[in-house]
Amino acid sequence: MIGLIIKILLSLTSLAFTIYLFNDGSWVWGSFMILVTAFFTLFIFRNQNIILAALQMRQQNIEKAQKHLARIKQPQFLFKGQRAYYYYLLALASQQEVKMSQTESLLRKAMNIGLKKDHDKAMAKINIAAICMQTGRRREAETLLNDAKKLDSKGMLTEYIKGMKKQMGKATSRNQLRMAQMNKGKKVANKKMR
Repeated sequence: MIGLIIKILLSLTSLAFTIYLFNDGSWVWGSFMILVTAFFTLFIFRNQNIILAALQMRQQNIEKAQKHLARIKQPQFLFKGQRAYYYYLLALASQQEVKMSQTESLLRKAMNIGLKKDHDKAMAKINIAAICMQTGRRREAETLLNDAKKLDSKGMLTEYIKGMKKQMGKATSRNQLRMAQMNKGKKVANKKMR
């Protein structure tokens, strides 16, 4: 919250100084200060820690991404879009360290708040589908994968989705085999009892 107040104060001070320079007749410095004011204003609506964490995630530096995300002490004061990406990046960065249920709740929270880009929505749905597969919620995983396929308009995640569906089919056939073995055993036990 303090960081946001400082950014707003810097932006307003820069704007006031820009107006002063134009009134004074310093057109060159006034034009330069427009760029500085735009820079400060941009960082009111974009959190630098989220931007740096996203860059580190793209470079597969998970530890550095976690450090940048840890600098955000009060995510509830972020703007709506920033808050969604905070939870999304936090879920992806801490996937190995926290429970699956926590990762799923963070991804669902990011989806509910509203991720802007379709490929981010698709990636979140794929990760939730993977968690659903591991916890035995096959139908939910199928619907999430179908939704992710619709959102992936550029086809960047097509191979990943196909691989997930193959794994789902294998898991289903193994489960069906186990169930058949268990049911067969019950029928034999019932016959012996008679």
